[in-house]
Amino acid sequence: MPSPLIVFDLDGTLVDTAPDLVASLNHIAAAHGLAPVDYEDLTHLVGHGARAMIERAFRLRGHPLQDAELPPLLDRFIEHYLAGMPGESRPYPGLTPALDRLREAGMILAVCTNKLEGLARPLIDGLGLGGYFAAIAGGDTFAVRKPDAGHLTGTVERAGGDLARTVMVGDSLNDLRVAANAGVPSVGVPFGYSDVPIRTLEPTVLIEHYDELTPELVMSLLR
Repeated sequence: MPSPLIVFDLDGTLVDTAPDLVASLNHIAAAHGLAPVDYEDLTHLVGHGARAMIERAFRLRGHPLQDAELPPLLDRFIEHYLAGMPGESRPYPGLTPALDRLREAGMILAVCTNKLEGLARPLIDGLGLGGYFAAIAGGDTFAVRKPDAGHLTGTVERAGGDLARTVMVGDSLNDLRVAANAGVPSVGVPFGYSDVPIRTLEPTVLIEHYDELTPELVMSLLR
């Protein structure tokens, strides 16, 4: 029987990245003479990618962006974000022991994130987590991204997994929708960047801490 595969979202699920993302947003906002945005203004947009956060930040400060303005802003955002990586971003409590447990049980691990792959990989590597994952698929890895099922099924294929033996772990609506669209069970975590309580989005199961993410829990979802 194929090994179980656990696919994780990145921002708000594996790693608390909001402080560095907001810092990079405010770096480009300040260059345009705009007041900084608050953490609370943007955390729920983290899972939608940098473009959505930039557009939201400028709109909040009374400067809706024209299409031609976005590409250079995105380039400057990425430059600043990469230069400081991993910055203040940190794995959530209990994550590393959980990854160790799952891997020691013979399970495969992967990442499916809407973050650009060129940002996801150096962040994961910079935090010493790269060796855990058989595949890392970003928002630009395939022609589609979450919540499109193809993002998750493509990640499963790259990781050498079996969709029928896959579980998705995430903190937001996109994560739970991609799981539902691909027909796999989901594990919700409440410490990320959802704009509504994750419980209301009805994950297959909800955990409060990574201490609860055990091989036994994964296997219970695959029966």
